[in-house]
Amino acid sequence: MLFALPLLSVVGTAALWFLLPFIATTVTLVWCLLKRSWKDGTLREQLTLTPELISILRTNPRAPKQSWEANPFWVRAELHSEPVENYLTLRGGARDVELGRFLTPEERAELHNLLLDALARTKTAQ
Repeated sequence: MLFALPLLSVVGTAALWFLLPFIATTVTLVWCLLKRSWKDGTLREQLTLTPELISILRTNPRAPKQSWEANPFWVRAELHSEPVENYLTLRGGARDVELGRFLTPEERAELHNLLLDALARTKTAQ
C-alpha cells in the first residue's frame, strides 16, 4: 500500500478523477496477468512406463489434452543443446515428443538420466 502514498496529494482534487481510469486499468491488468500465470501453473505431463508401453499424457491449461504412446523397446531419450539448453525429447514410433518444457535445464538433464536408466531396465526385462 506504500505505492499509493503519492495519491494522497491528489485526494479531493480534480486530478484524482483524471488518474482514476489509469489506476483502475493497471490494477485490472495486473490481476488478469496473475490469474493467467496461476492457470499456466496447472500444466502437467504424466509419463507412464511399463515393459509393454510408454505413454505421455500432457494436460495444457488452454489447449486440449495431448497423448503419445510407443513401445519402450524402440524409444530413445535424447538431450539436445538447442532450441534451449538440455532440450529433452523422446524418439519412438512415428514422431519425436518434447518432454519437460516447464523444467529447468538441470531438471531436464536429471530426468534424462532417470529415463535412460528406466528404459534400460525395461529393455532388459523383456
